[in-house]
Amino acid sequence: MTSLTARAPLLLDSIVSLRRQTHRDLHHFLPCPWRSGITAAKNLCCRCRIHFSYRMASGSTQSPATPKQTMTLPNGNLFEIFAGPALSEFEFRSAIESPLFKQWLKNMQGERGLLAGGQMHLQRVEVQGIDMFQDRIGFLKFKAEVYDTQTGMKVPGIVFARGPSVGVLILLESEEDTYVVLTEQARVPVGKLLLELPAGMLDDGGDVVGTAVREVEEETGINLNVRDMVNLTAFLDTTTSCKVFPSPGGCDEELNLFLYKGPVKKEIVTALQGKEMGLRNHGELIKVHVIPYNKLWRLTADAKALIAVALYEMAKRDGLLSQANV
Repeated sequence: MTSLTARAPLLLDSIVSLRRQTHRDLHHFLPCPWRSGITAAKNLCCRCRIHFSYRMASGSTQSPATPKQTMTLPNGNLFEIFAGPALSEFEFRSAIESPLFKQWLKNMQGERGLLAGGQMHLQRVEVQGIDMFQDRIGFLKFKAEVYDTQTGMKVPGIVFARGPSVGVLILLESEEDTYVVLTEQARVPVGKLLLELPAGMLDDGGDVVGTAVREVEEETGINLNVRDMVNLTAFLDTTTSCKVFPSPGGCDEELNLFLYKGPVKKEIVTALQGKEMGLRNHGELIKVHVIPYNKLWRLTADAKALIAVALYEMAKRDGLLSQANV
């Protein structure tokens, strides 16, 4: 009978041979990335290499198909629209059916749109995120690949879509002084409290002037009459679409600005000062401020207010306002 001592070298050689054969078999059958992983670990024991390969295999589940769709523009051109990694199929479908996305496409194809005349073409759109306002999409973020046809260069196309909005310049005349009504709100994106015009977003298919009147009442408690509202942006040339775009480099917001001007008693001005307003269930914590109109341009950083002042003063200079609103 062969002794255990005599058999030890043979047993050791068999184990080493088995390890080498196992490594060769794995190297032959596994895909290249896994081979390189095993090769990098070749100095580890055979058990470690097998355990590493098993973990890779168990984690290699097939990714779900990315929601996407090919859309055809009225001019016959096609473009692909697809969902970013964070979006579900339902969110993707909701996004491309939303009024925000449809309005953006309409603007792109309009008479003065980027796609008019074939000077530019749309190739792809990636829908990256949505924010719901109750049962509708309030904010939509996407990236559009738009190219200049002549040069082939891609133009910047990251879009934060929020749709149209309204703002109201409220001028109150009292004892030969003119005051402006502002709201103070916490604005998290800029990290500050700002003095602003009463303003708000336009709901789907909403009436512009009606929305303006409603926002004023919600944010200040002042009940205005629609007939007394003057659309300041309507004085702009028709080539502008009679809208103001506060940040067109990244946002589609189109702003409609209105003017209300009327006499009030001094007690009204005093009662408005510091009044707490806003829809608390919507997170609106608003404080009303009333300041002299001639100091407005220096006391606010609100673009809506400064644009409204410019429109009002220019319209007044050019005689476009009725005598009651001068």
